[in-house]
Amino acid sequence: MLSLRQSLVRATRSMPTRLAARQVAIRLQSTAAAAAAPTTESAPVDPKISSIVESISKLTLLETASLISELKTQLNIPDIALPAAGAAPAAAAPAAEEEAPAKEAQEEKTIFSIKLESFDAKSKPKIIKEVKGLLDLSLVESKKFVEAAPKVLKENVAKEDAEKIKATLEALGAKVSLE
Repeated sequence: MLSLRQSLVRATRSMPTRLAARQVAIRLQSTAAAAAAPTTESAPVDPKISSIVESISKLTLLETASLISELKTQLNIPDIALPAAGAAPAAAAPAAEEEAPAKEAQEEKTIFSIKLESFDAKSKPKIIKEVKGLLDLSLVESKKFVEAAPKVLKENVAKEDAEKIKATLEALGAKVSLE
């Protein structure tokens, strides 16, 4: 059976957030310090908290990952991407495979790139004017931009704004896609 420390170290390898990794690292440091220098006076621990800690310490790695994701959902804690490191540990692969379908179901794309695919030749002047206003380009630059279609019009646009821009351009006779 793994010790609590080993379980926490393994859990940090599969945690998707830097914040959670820091919390565990701090927890490990404080646990190590407490083990190295036992104090005669310890603060009384609420029995409710004690039972929770005991239950968590008995969880497997997959159960711990599931607990973390459920806590993030319940407490509305956003995910923070970790910088890419070398090879991923082998133990984290099964957890990632099991969590992937759940994340796909939860996450809905909210940031889009607006791509001008094509346009109707009759509506070209109107589209050039609209692109000029959207991108703050000169008339010549706007014309070159529109004629270079298909081309990405804007990147990192919120869903609502992207849909408004798409609807406006499509009303003018352009074919626009959101990516």
